[in-house]
Amino acid sequence: QVQPVESGGGLVQPGGSLSLSCAASGSAFGIYGMGWYRQAPGKQRELVAVITSDGRTNYGNSVKGRFTISGDSAEKRVYLQMDSLSPEDTAVYYCHVCTVFIAAKGACGVEYWGKGTLVTVAL
Repeated sequence: QVQPVESGGGLVQPGGSLSLSCAASGSAFGIYGMGWYRQAPGKQRELVAVITSDGRTNYGNSVKGRFTISGDSAEKRVYLQMDSLSPEDTAVYYCHVCTVFIAAKGACGVEYWGKGTLVTVAL
């Protein structure tokens, strides 16, 4: 079992920056990738950014050029630097850990989710 725990959420003004951190406790044979998803009120959960254990990254279209993901799969930690924040970025941000990736499906087969941290962008 792996338990991701997020930290770093809060209130920030539009145009500001915020950093999120996630540390995953527990044991795992290996980690395929870690990342961040978010869910705004009344909307579906969406991809923010993910990073694989070999350093490949993928970003959601709405955050490209503004957010930067980094991480250390050996330490089971992942970070998200968010710049140029706008009210549309307001959401609960969830840390995601994928330990088994099913290539045939192009999806994570064994995954774990944190409980989320709230990011509010407002004056």
